[in-house]
Amino acid sequence: MNRPDLRELLPLGGEMAFRDFQLKYGKGAVSFKVPEEHILYELRGKEVPPLADLRRAYRHALDHPIDSPPLREIVKPGERVLVTVSDITRGWQRNDQVLPVLMETLNEAGIPDSNITIVIAVGAHRLNTEEEFVELCGKEICHRIRVLNHDCWDTKNMVYLGKTSRGTEVSVNRLAVEADRVILTGGVIYHYMAGYGGGRKSILPGLSSIKTIRQNHLLAMGPSLGSGSNPRAASGRTRGNEMHEDMMEIAGFAQPDFIVNTVPDLHGQIAGVFAGNWVSAWLDAVKLVDRIFGVEIEEEADIVIATTGGYPKDINLYQTGKTMDNAYYAMKKGGVAIIIAECQEISEPREFFQWFEYPSLLEMEKGLRENFTIAGWVALKEMECNNKGSFILLTQRDNFERVQNTRLTPVSTIDEALRLAHEKCGNKNPKITIMPQGGNTFPILRKQA
Repeated sequence: MNRPDLRELLPLGGEMAFRDFQLKYGKGAVSFKVPEEHILYELRGKEVPPLADLRRAYRHALDHPIDSPPLREIVKPGERVLVTVSDITRGWQRNDQVLPVLMETLNEAGIPDSNITIVIAVGAHRLNTEEEFVELCGKEICHRIRVLNHDCWDTKNMVYLGKTSRGTEVSVNRLAVEADRVILTGGVIYHYMAGYGGGRKSILPGLSSIKTIRQNHLLAMGPSLGSGSNPRAASGRTRGNEMHEDMMEIAGFAQPDFIVNTVPDLHGQIAGVFAGNWVSAWLDAVKLVDRIFGVEIEEEADIVIATTGGYPKDINLYQTGKTMDNAYYAMKKGGVAIIIAECQEISEPREFFQWFEYPSLLEMEKGLRENFTIAGWVALKEMECNNKGSFILLTQRDNFERVQNTRLTPVSTIDEALRLAHEKCGNKNPKITIMPQGGNTFPILRKQA
């Protein structure tokens, strides 16, 4: 895409210095310029060096875990081992590089390939294809190890384990119950519903039944009709987040034996590997997420320009909701957010756009309370974002018809997006915040004395 000349949008005057930006869009990028004096923040987070040797760091984590014996001492020769792997929307986790290390460790401990099953913990997302199995796990692993999708709708293959203290009926994939050992793998970033990803999310929603997922996720709603989403079900929040607390109980029913979670750096490389006890190791990973991606701000912006971080984070509008939520926290009331997301699979999940057919936000909320789905909650959150300001979606032109009922304004060029944002914000000299990793970076407004 061509770079727009923003001088046409600015008041007449002297020469002005510009800063160049290139933000990820699908598997490519968009480029543009912003006047230096208009830039409020470039929210990138903290630079942390990636691991110099990922495979070596991964092996070290398996052998020197947190609050746990080494993995090779937990598994016993001949046991059946289940390994969870996150789905294609979390493809950044580099499982194709590290799963061979995990399999090697299990083999050395007396677990043959034939006793290992990898389950893609898709939760309520669509099932992944065999081509995506290879993309996620690598050719070598897919040739050696049985790889399967979890299917939350397959009630015959669910086992009921009991109820949580909040009444959630817990049913999980039979393979997780029948395995001698359950090893969770995954990645940790902020999550706008559960507080953080990773950890217990490999069980709920990862390996849970659709009924269990729905009952748990209903805790992400406010207490009564008209209250909208639960403000405590938010990025960076676990204490008092009823949904997260329920998730921890659900994972406790499944009793994972070991966990390996990774945390990315600002550039999508792996900054840390955390292995061991499924609670302790995850909590250590959460600390690194806060250190890298939690960014304090003193002021909200007139215009926020945020990219999801490119493919696969912008694979559809459903996944793009995380970036919208983060941009929401950086934007002032009545401001404008430009969300850069190609959305090459915009129609997934299939039910997502059906929620936008409700005539009002209140009717959508009513329908969601009667028949809760995660896609419906994401649709509600995206609609709620628009209550604070205007959201412009830079996406493929083919997506425009799909987007028309979402309250988002679709555009196909960054030039058009910037022109429209300047018109809508009502400020001739707007303060602009750029979010190059909008899907991960969480703006935290510092409380003024």
